[in-house]
Amino acid sequence: MAVRLPRPHRYDLCAALAGLLGGLLLWGVGLATRPRSEPLVLWDGRWPILLPLAVISCCELLRRTHPRTGLLIGVAALTVDTITQGNLVTLVMFTDLVYAAVLYSPPAPARRVLWISGLMTVVCTVLPLAVWRTPEALLVGVVVGLVAFTPAASGWIVRNHRDAADAARLRAEQTALLAEMDRAQAVTAERARMARELHDMVANHLSAIAIHSTAALSIADPKTSQEALSVIRENSVEGLAEMRRLIGILRDGNGDTEPAATPTLDGLGALVGTARTNGLDVTLDADHAGNLPAPVELAAYRIVQESLTNALKHAGPGRVTVALRQRDGSLTIAVTSPYGGDSDAPRAPGSGAGLVGMRERATLLGGTLRAEPEDSADGKIWAVRATLPIVEGDPA
Repeated sequence: MAVRLPRPHRYDLCAALAGLLGGLLLWGVGLATRPRSEPLVLWDGRWPILLPLAVISCCELLRRTHPRTGLLIGVAALTVDTITQGNLVTLVMFTDLVYAAVLYSPPAPARRVLWISGLMTVVCTVLPLAVWRTPEALLVGVVVGLVAFTPAASGWIVRNHRDAADAARLRAEQTALLAEMDRAQAVTAERARMARELHDMVANHLSAIAIHSTAALSIADPKTSQEALSVIRENSVEGLAEMRRLIGILRDGNGDTEPAATPTLDGLGALVGTARTNGLDVTLDADHAGNLPAPVELAAYRIVQESLTNALKHAGPGRVTVALRQRDGSLTIAVTSPYGGDSDAPRAPGSGAGLVGMRERATLLGGTLRAEPEDSADGKIWAVRATLPIVEGDPA
Protein backbone atom coordinates (compact mmCIF):
# COMPACT_ATOMS: atom_id res chain seq x y z
CA MET A 1 0.00 0.00 0.00
CA ALA A 2 1.44 3.34 -1.04
CA VAL A 3 2.14 5.86 1.73
CA ARG A 4 1.08 9.40 0.91
CA LEU A 5 3.51 12.02 2.11
CA PRO A 6 1.99 15.17 3.62
CA ARG A 7 1.81 18.11 1.32
CA PRO A 8 4.44 20.79 2.01
CA HIS A 9 3.32 24.04 3.54
CA ARG A 10 2.77 26.78 1.01
CA TYR A 11 5.40 29.01 2.67
CA ASP A 12 7.92 26.16 2.44
CA LEU A 13 7.05 25.77 -1.22
CA CYS A 14 7.62 29.48 -1.76
CA ALA A 15 10.92 29.35 0.14
CA ALA A 16 12.15 26.41 -1.94
CA LEU A 17 11.17 28.07 -5.21
CA ALA A 18 12.70 31.41 -4.20
CA GLY A 19 15.93 29.72 -3.12
CA LEU A 20 16.21 27.75 -6.33
CA LEU A 21 15.60 30.83 -8.49
CA GLY A 22 18.03 32.91 -6.45
CA GLY A 23 20.72 30.24 -6.70
CA LEU A 24 20.20 29.94 -10.44
CA LEU A 25 20.51 33.71 -10.75
CA LEU A 26 23.87 33.72 -8.93
CA TRP A 27 25.00 30.71 -10.97
CA GLY A 28 23.94 32.42 -14.18
CA VAL A 29 25.98 35.55 -13.51
CA GLY A 30 28.97 33.42 -12.46
CA LEU A 31 29.08 34.30 -8.74
CA ALA A 32 30.55 31.51 -6.59
CA THR A 33 31.73 31.37 -2.99
CA ARG A 34 35.20 29.92 -3.77
CA PRO A 35 37.65 30.27 -6.64
CA ARG A 36 38.82 27.25 -8.62
CA SER A 37 42.31 27.56 -7.15
CA GLU A 38 41.16 26.89 -3.59
CA PRO A 39 42.42 23.51 -2.26
CA LEU A 40 38.93 22.41 -1.10
CA VAL A 41 37.53 22.67 -4.61
CA LEU A 42 37.83 19.09 -5.82
CA TRP A 43 35.01 19.27 -8.34
CA ASP A 44 35.51 22.40 -10.36
CA GLY A 45 33.35 23.76 -13.10
CA ARG A 46 30.04 25.56 -13.11
CA TRP A 47 27.66 22.62 -13.53
CA PRO A 48 28.48 20.71 -10.28
CA ILE A 49 27.26 23.73 -8.29
CA LEU A 50 23.68 23.01 -9.39
CA LEU A 51 23.48 19.54 -7.78
CA PRO A 52 23.64 20.61 -4.09
CA LEU A 53 21.52 23.67 -4.93
CA ALA A 54 18.74 21.49 -6.35
CA VAL A 55 18.93 18.97 -3.50
CA ILE A 56 18.84 21.56 -0.74
CA SER A 57 15.95 23.36 -2.48
CA CYS A 58 13.99 20.10 -2.29
CA CYS A 59 14.92 19.83 1.41
CA GLU A 60 13.18 23.15 1.99
CA LEU A 61 9.91 21.40 1.14
CA LEU A 62 10.45 19.15 4.21
CA ARG A 63 11.31 21.87 6.72
CA ARG A 64 7.95 21.59 8.56
CA THR A 65 6.71 18.10 7.74
CA HIS A 66 10.04 16.19 8.12
CA PRO A 67 12.56 18.70 9.54
CA ARG A 68 15.14 16.10 10.71
CA THR A 69 15.13 14.30 7.37
CA GLY A 70 15.48 17.59 5.54
CA LEU A 71 18.44 18.57 7.77
CA LEU A 72 20.27 15.26 7.25
CA ILE A 73 19.92 15.47 3.49
CA GLY A 74 20.89 19.14 3.68
CA VAL A 75 24.12 18.25 5.53
CA ALA A 76 25.01 15.87 2.70
CA ALA A 77 24.18 18.51 0.09
CA LEU A 78 26.29 21.13 1.91
CA THR A 79 29.19 18.66 2.10
CA VAL A 80 29.02 18.24 -1.66
CA ASP A 81 28.76 22.01 -2.06
CA THR A 82 32.04 22.50 -0.14
CA ILE A 83 33.99 20.49 -2.74
CA THR A 84 32.60 22.61 -5.55
CA GLN A 85 33.00 26.33 -6.10
CA GLY A 86 29.82 26.71 -4.01
CA ASN A 87 26.72 28.83 -4.11
CA LEU A 88 25.81 31.39 -1.45
CA VAL A 89 22.10 30.54 -1.69
CA THR A 90 22.84 26.88 -0.89
CA LEU A 91 24.56 28.00 2.31
CA VAL A 92 21.67 30.32 3.26
CA MET A 93 19.07 27.58 2.70
CA PHE A 94 21.11 25.21 4.89
CA THR A 95 20.94 27.71 7.77
CA ASP A 96 17.16 27.75 7.34
CA LEU A 97 17.08 23.93 7.56
CA VAL A 98 18.98 24.08 10.87
CA TYR A 99 16.57 26.72 12.17
CA ALA A 100 13.53 24.65 11.09
CA ALA A 101 14.95 21.43 12.60
CA VAL A 102 15.13 23.08 16.04
CA LEU A 103 11.80 24.86 15.72
CA TYR A 104 9.60 22.07 14.33
CA SER A 105 11.21 18.84 15.61
CA PRO A 106 10.13 17.16 18.87
CA PRO A 107 11.85 18.58 21.99
CA ALA A 108 14.57 15.93 22.37
CA PRO A 109 15.83 16.00 18.73
CA ALA A 110 15.62 19.80 18.70
CA ARG A 111 17.79 19.92 21.83
CA ARG A 112 20.31 17.54 20.24
CA VAL A 113 20.59 19.70 17.12
CA LEU A 114 21.30 22.75 19.32
CA TRP A 115 23.98 20.93 21.34
CA ILE A 116 25.63 19.39 18.25
CA SER A 117 25.78 22.75 16.46
CA GLY A 118 27.26 24.38 19.55
CA LEU A 119 29.83 21.61 19.94
CA MET A 120 30.78 21.86 16.26
CA THR A 121 31.30 25.61 16.65
CA VAL A 122 33.60 25.12 19.65
CA VAL A 123 35.60 22.35 17.94
CA CYS A 124 35.93 24.32 14.71
CA THR A 125 37.18 27.29 16.71
CA VAL A 126 39.67 25.54 18.98
CA LEU A 127 41.07 22.88 16.62
CA PRO A 128 42.15 25.15 13.71
CA LEU A 129 43.64 27.59 16.19
CA ALA A 130 45.62 24.81 17.84
CA VAL A 131 46.85 23.44 14.50
CA TRP A 132 47.58 26.66 12.56
CA ARG A 133 48.32 28.94 15.56
CA THR A 134 47.23 32.05 13.66
CA PRO A 135 44.38 34.45 14.49
CA GLU A 136 42.88 33.86 11.08
CA ALA A 137 42.09 30.30 12.19
CA LEU A 138 39.30 31.73 14.37
CA LEU A 139 37.40 32.60 11.20
CA VAL A 140 36.61 28.92 10.70
CA GLY A 141 34.78 28.86 14.03
CA VAL A 142 33.01 32.11 13.19
CA VAL A 143 31.75 30.73 9.88
CA VAL A 144 30.55 27.47 11.47
CA GLY A 145 28.86 29.45 14.24
CA LEU A 146 27.04 31.61 11.70
CA VAL A 147 26.01 28.66 9.57
CA ALA A 148 25.07 26.15 12.31
CA PHE A 149 24.87 27.48 15.88
CA THR A 150 23.28 30.88 15.21
CA PRO A 151 20.22 29.52 13.33
CA ALA A 152 19.91 26.69 15.88
CA ALA A 153 19.95 29.15 18.79
CA SER A 154 17.46 31.39 16.97
CA GLY A 155 15.14 28.43 16.44
CA TRP A 156 15.41 27.47 20.12
CA ILE A 157 14.52 31.00 21.24
CA VAL A 158 11.54 31.17 18.89
CA ARG A 159 10.46 27.70 20.03
CA ASN A 160 10.52 28.76 23.69
CA HIS A 161 8.47 31.86 22.91
CA ARG A 162 5.99 29.75 20.94
CA ASP A 163 5.67 27.19 23.74
CA ALA A 164 5.18 29.98 26.28
CA ALA A 165 2.46 31.51 24.10
CA ASP A 166 0.76 28.12 23.72
CA ALA A 167 0.89 27.57 27.48
CA ALA A 168 -0.54 31.04 28.11
CA ARG A 169 -3.31 30.41 25.59
CA LEU A 170 -4.09 27.06 27.23
CA ARG A 171 -4.22 28.69 30.66
CA ALA A 172 -6.53 31.37 29.28
CA GLU A 173 -8.83 28.72 27.80
CA GLN A 174 -8.84 26.79 31.08
CA THR A 175 -9.55 29.98 33.02
CA ALA A 176 -12.42 30.81 30.67
CA LEU A 177 -13.77 27.27 31.06
CA LEU A 178 -13.58 27.49 34.86
CA ALA A 179 -15.25 30.90 34.76
CA GLU A 180 -18.05 29.50 32.62
CA MET A 181 -18.48 26.56 35.02
CA ASP A 182 -18.57 28.97 37.97
CA ARG A 183 -21.12 31.11 36.16
CA ALA A 184 -23.30 28.09 35.42
CA GLN A 185 -23.07 26.92 39.03
CA ALA A 186 -23.89 30.40 40.27
CA VAL A 187 -26.92 30.56 37.97
CA THR A 188 -28.09 27.15 39.18
CA ALA A 189 -27.60 28.11 42.82
CA GLU A 190 -29.43 31.40 42.31
CA ARG A 191 -32.33 29.65 40.58
CA ALA A 192 -32.58 27.19 43.47
CA ARG A 193 -32.50 30.07 45.98
CA MET A 194 -35.19 31.99 44.16
CA ALA A 195 -37.30 28.83 43.90
CA ARG A 196 -37.07 28.36 47.68
CA GLU A 197 -37.93 32.01 48.30
CA LEU A 198 -40.89 31.91 45.91
CA HIS A 199 -42.22 28.72 47.48
CA ASP A 200 -41.82 29.93 51.06
CA MET A 201 -43.25 33.40 50.41
CA VAL A 202 -46.34 32.35 48.44
CA ALA A 203 -47.17 28.75 49.33
CA ASN A 204 -48.52 29.64 52.79
CA HIS A 205 -51.02 32.13 51.40
CA LEU A 206 -52.10 29.85 48.54
CA SER A 207 -52.60 26.92 50.92
CA ALA A 208 -54.82 29.02 53.15
CA ILE A 209 -56.80 30.18 50.12
CA ALA A 210 -57.29 26.59 48.93
CA ILE A 211 -58.44 25.35 52.35
CA HIS A 212 -60.85 28.19 53.07
CA SER A 213 -62.29 28.18 49.54
CA THR A 214 -63.03 24.47 50.02
CA ALA A 215 -64.77 25.28 53.31
CA ALA A 216 -66.77 28.10 51.72
CA LEU A 217 -67.95 25.80 48.95
CA SER A 218 -68.79 22.81 51.15
CA ILE A 219 -70.49 24.44 54.17
CA ALA A 220 -73.94 25.98 53.58
CA ASP A 221 -73.59 28.56 56.32
CA PRO A 222 -73.52 32.23 55.26
CA LYS A 223 -71.51 33.27 58.34
CA THR A 224 -68.86 30.57 57.80
CA SER A 225 -68.66 31.37 54.12
CA GLN A 226 -68.26 35.06 54.93
CA GLU A 227 -65.40 34.35 57.34
CA ALA A 228 -63.75 32.03 54.82
CA LEU A 229 -64.00 34.65 52.09
CA SER A 230 -62.47 37.25 54.41
CA VAL A 231 -59.51 34.96 55.06
CA ILE A 232 -59.24 34.23 51.33
CA ARG A 233 -59.16 37.94 50.51
CA GLU A 234 -56.57 38.67 53.20
CA ASN A 235 -54.28 35.91 52.00
CA SER A 236 -54.78 36.92 48.35
CA VAL A 237 -53.74 40.51 49.10
CA GLU A 238 -50.73 39.42 51.14
CA GLY A 239 -49.69 36.85 48.52
CA LEU A 240 -49.99 39.42 45.75
CA ALA A 241 -47.84 41.85 47.75
CA GLU A 242 -45.22 39.16 48.28
CA MET A 243 -45.21 38.37 44.56
CA ARG A 244 -44.78 42.03 43.67
CA ARG A 245 -41.87 42.37 46.06
CA LEU A 246 -40.24 39.25 44.61
CA ILE A 247 -40.67 40.58 41.07
CA GLY A 248 -39.08 43.82 42.25
CA ILE A 249 -36.05 41.86 43.45
CA LEU A 250 -35.77 40.09 40.09
CA ARG A 251 -35.83 43.29 38.06
CA ASP A 252 -32.55 44.71 36.73
CA GLY A 253 -32.88 47.90 38.68
CA ASN A 254 -35.60 49.25 36.38
CA GLY A 255 -38.54 48.62 38.68
CA ASP A 256 -39.94 51.01 41.24
CA THR A 257 -40.76 48.26 43.72
CA GLU A 258 -38.46 48.10 46.70
CA PRO A 259 -37.20 44.62 47.60
CA ALA A 260 -38.66 43.07 50.73
CA ALA A 261 -36.61 43.20 53.90
CA THR A 262 -35.08 39.90 54.97
CA PRO A 263 -37.38 38.20 57.48
CA THR A 264 -36.03 37.79 61.03
CA LEU A 265 -37.10 35.76 64.04
CA ASP A 266 -38.75 38.90 65.43
CA GLY A 267 -41.44 38.29 62.83
CA LEU A 268 -42.36 34.85 64.16
CA GLY A 269 -45.15 36.36 66.27
CA ALA A 270 -46.84 37.81 63.20
CA LEU A 271 -46.26 34.55 61.31
CA VAL A 272 -47.92 32.54 64.07
CA GLY A 273 -50.74 35.07 64.20
CA THR A 274 -51.40 34.57 60.49
CA ALA A 275 -51.42 30.80 61.00
CA ARG A 276 -54.02 31.21 63.77
CA THR A 277 -56.13 33.35 61.47
CA ASN A 278 -55.95 30.56 58.91
CA GLY A 279 -57.36 28.10 61.45
CA LEU A 280 -54.37 26.55 63.18
CA ASP A 281 -54.10 26.24 66.97
CA VAL A 282 -50.46 27.33 67.32
CA THR A 283 -48.28 28.01 70.36
CA LEU A 284 -44.89 29.70 70.10
CA ASP A 285 -42.00 29.22 72.54
CA ALA A 286 -38.91 31.08 71.33
CA ASP A 287 -35.72 31.44 73.38
CA HIS A 288 -32.88 33.08 71.46
CA ALA A 289 -30.45 35.94 72.01
CA GLY A 290 -31.70 38.05 69.12
CA ASN A 291 -28.22 38.64 67.62
CA LEU A 292 -28.08 35.66 65.29
CA PRO A 293 -26.38 35.84 61.88
CA ALA A 294 -28.75 36.95 59.14
CA PRO A 295 -28.53 33.67 57.15
CA VAL A 296 -29.41 31.68 60.27
CA GLU A 297 -32.39 33.90 61.07
CA LEU A 298 -33.68 33.71 57.50
CA ALA A 299 -33.32 29.92 57.38
CA ALA A 300 -35.02 29.49 60.77
CA TYR A 301 -37.89 31.79 59.78
CA ARG A 302 -38.45 29.95 56.47
CA ILE A 303 -38.31 26.53 58.16
CA VAL A 304 -40.99 27.57 60.65
CA GLN A 305 -43.04 29.17 57.89
CA GLU A 306 -42.95 26.05 55.71
CA SER A 307 -43.69 23.79 58.70
CA LEU A 308 -46.79 25.82 59.51
CA THR A 309 -47.84 25.69 55.86
CA ASN A 310 -47.50 21.90 55.88
CA ALA A 311 -49.43 21.70 59.15
CA LEU A 312 -52.20 23.76 57.61
CA LYS A 313 -52.38 21.39 54.62
CA HIS A 314 -51.77 18.02 56.23
CA ALA A 315 -52.10 18.07 60.04
CA GLY A 316 -54.98 16.50 61.92
CA PRO A 317 -57.07 18.32 64.52
CA GLY A 318 -55.09 19.50 67.54
CA ARG A 319 -52.38 21.85 68.70
CA VAL A 320 -49.31 22.84 66.70
CA THR A 321 -46.22 23.80 68.71
CA VAL A 322 -43.26 25.90 67.59
CA ALA A 323 -40.15 25.90 69.82
CA LEU A 324 -36.78 27.57 69.26
CA ARG A 325 -33.74 27.20 71.52
CA GLN A 326 -30.30 28.77 71.25
CA ARG A 327 -27.76 26.56 73.03
CA ASP A 328 -24.01 25.87 72.70
CA GLY A 329 -23.43 27.68 69.44
CA SER A 330 -26.47 26.33 67.63
CA LEU A 331 -30.14 27.10 67.13
CA THR A 332 -32.59 24.22 67.38
CA ILE A 333 -36.05 24.39 65.85
CA ALA A 334 -38.91 21.98 66.61
CA VAL A 335 -42.36 22.21 65.01
CA THR A 336 -44.81 19.47 65.92
CA SER A 337 -48.38 18.92 64.77
CA PRO A 338 -50.96 16.11 65.01
CA TYR A 339 -50.14 13.46 62.43
CA GLY A 340 -52.61 13.53 59.56
CA GLY A 341 -51.04 10.79 57.44
CA ASP A 342 -54.07 8.50 57.73
CA SER A 343 -56.43 11.01 56.11
CA ASP A 344 -57.66 10.28 52.62
CA ALA A 345 -56.18 13.42 51.05
CA PRO A 346 -54.56 16.64 52.22
CA ARG A 347 -56.70 19.72 52.57
CA ALA A 348 -54.50 21.45 49.98
CA PRO A 349 -52.28 19.89 47.29
CA GLY A 350 -48.53 19.86 47.79
CA SER A 351 -45.52 19.11 45.57
CA GLY A 352 -42.99 18.06 48.20
CA ALA A 353 -40.72 20.99 47.30
CA GLY A 354 -41.18 22.47 50.76
CA LEU A 355 -39.35 19.66 52.56
CA VAL A 356 -36.60 19.75 49.93
CA GLY A 357 -36.22 23.50 50.39
CA MET A 358 -36.02 23.18 54.20
CA ARG A 359 -33.32 20.53 53.95
CA GLU A 360 -31.38 22.65 51.44
CA ARG A 361 -31.49 25.66 53.76
CA ALA A 362 -30.20 23.63 56.70
CA THR A 363 -27.49 21.92 54.63
CA LEU A 364 -26.19 25.19 53.19
CA LEU A 365 -25.52 26.38 56.75
CA GLY A 366 -23.90 23.11 57.78
CA GLY A 367 -26.93 22.04 59.84
CA THR A 368 -29.34 19.14 59.84
CA LEU A 369 -33.09 18.72 59.43
CA ARG A 370 -35.41 15.76 60.04
CA ALA A 371 -39.10 15.65 59.17
CA GLU A 372 -40.87 12.43 60.13
CA PRO A 373 -43.70 11.02 62.23
CA GLU A 374 -43.06 10.37 65.94
CA ASP A 375 -44.89 8.83 68.88
CA SER A 376 -45.73 11.11 71.81
CA ALA A 377 -47.91 11.12 74.94
CA ASP A 378 -50.72 12.77 72.97
CA GLY A 379 -50.52 10.22 70.13
CA LYS A 380 -48.76 10.18 66.82
CA ILE A 381 -47.34 13.54 65.69
CA TRP A 382 -45.46 14.93 62.71
CA ALA A 383 -42.21 16.56 63.86
CA VAL A 384 -39.83 18.87 62.03
CA ARG A 385 -36.54 19.18 63.94
CA ALA A 386 -33.65 21.31 62.67
CA THR A 387 -30.28 22.29 64.10
CA LEU A 388 -28.52 25.31 62.63
CA PRO A 389 -24.93 26.08 63.72
CA ILE A 390 -24.14 29.66 64.74
CA VAL A 391 -20.65 30.81 63.69
CA GLU A 392 -19.24 33.22 66.26
CA GLY A 393 -18.35 36.61 64.93
CA ASP A 394 -20.75 36.54 61.95
CA PRO A 395 -22.59 39.78 61.50
CA ALA A 396 -26.13 39.82 62.69
